[in-house]
Amino acid sequence: MTDQERILATLRGEPTDRLPWAPRLDLWFKARQRAGTLPSRYRHATLRDLVDDLGWGLHAVVPDFRDVVHPDDHLDRGLGLFNLRTMPYRTVLENVERTARTEGARTLVEYRTPLGSVQTVVVYDAAMQEAGITISHVERPPFQSERDYAPLGYLFENARAEPQLEGFEAFADRVGPRGLPVAWVSAAASPMHFILRELMPFDVFFYEMVDHPEALAHLAQQIEGYWQRVLEAAFRCPARLFLVGANYDATVTCPPFFRDHVLPWLRRAARELHARGRYLLTHTDGENAGLLQHYLDAEVDVADSVCPAPMTKLTLRQVRDAFAGRITILGGIPSVALLRDAMPDRDFGRFLDRFFEDLGRGDHLVLGVSDTTPPGAEFDRLVEIGRRAEAFGPIRPPRRRRPRDSGAGGGASRA
Repeated sequence: MTDQERILATLRGEPTDRLPWAPRLDLWFKARQRAGTLPSRYRHATLRDLVDDLGWGLHAVVPDFRDVVHPDDHLDRGLGLFNLRTMPYRTVLENVERTARTEGARTLVEYRTPLGSVQTVVVYDAAMQEAGITISHVERPPFQSERDYAPLGYLFENARAEPQLEGFEAFADRVGPRGLPVAWVSAAASPMHFILRELMPFDVFFYEMVDHPEALAHLAQQIEGYWQRVLEAAFRCPARLFLVGANYDATVTCPPFFRDHVLPWLRRAARELHARGRYLLTHTDGENAGLLQHYLDAEVDVADSVCPAPMTKLTLRQVRDAFAGRITILGGIPSVALLRDAMPDRDFGRFLDRFFEDLGRGDHLVLGVSDTTPPGAEFDRLVEIGRRAEAFGPIRPPRRRRPRDSGAGGGASRA
């Protein structure tokens, strides 16, 4: 089987010849390549060359956030809007005057609307580049005070989403049979989640929920139209797997907030995709205590980057038991296990022994690193995990009727 075939079979609850192993390596590879510290065998290789040589799957979930078609496509990052080459849609702002200037590593953008102006400041500096990071940091989000509600609402009411398929199709071609290319829709899962993630600092958002709940709810309603335009455009993509929503945490997107403001929207996206024979992936890399049942109720198919103990409260076994074969996990190895300073060699061996013992049948798991392989990760530990994954043997899931099948929508397969 190819890695793409293994991953698809895993999502469907079908047997595979081995446990899929597809660690996220992009940041590790970029940082090591920049520093000249890649393993000597791969000093002049590409990331695809490396995984091909090792027989690993290619993690194809998170895009390169510097990969744009036009230089100006970076400018709206401060609004939470990304126009990346491989995304299945692009956003166009209409009826607004936008001005931008650069000051060193900072990009300052002002948006002038008939209802007022907002400003953003985004930073992308040398330290971030050396760490392999491609996504910039928002130093000044657009919402600063109550007067910003009106221009922000105007911006999103005048935002158009249009399909963009060529970049994703080229991305799928590059991934080929070594992985399953994911169509990145949004790290937000709903209009209110978008406001929390992209438009306000966390503390300001929760103050606004108490101080100005009507204005906050109205802004979310104004974003709803844009949100639906995004989904309509993105879901035209021939991908089999779509990412909607990311970075939940029980302390920020607490269970009641998730239930009221995230779950209904995730479930709506899941049902739209299931009707087309596609799958929904959501990025669950935070503290998931209290959220697992909500993921099930949202009908998501893949919980990406599940990060278990010792980095969070839940063990992987607890998460797998809760999902009971209804959600596939992508991830599972906590990134600290790859750092010798955080986990000595003796502890690492014991950790792996327990980890693989707890996998049971190993079904509904695409083994990876949660959230990502850090630049300081020990390469030999990645190799050892890959060896154990291969030695785990064939996967024979329990017989269970799957309510969905992604037999349709095979356009993203470039085997």
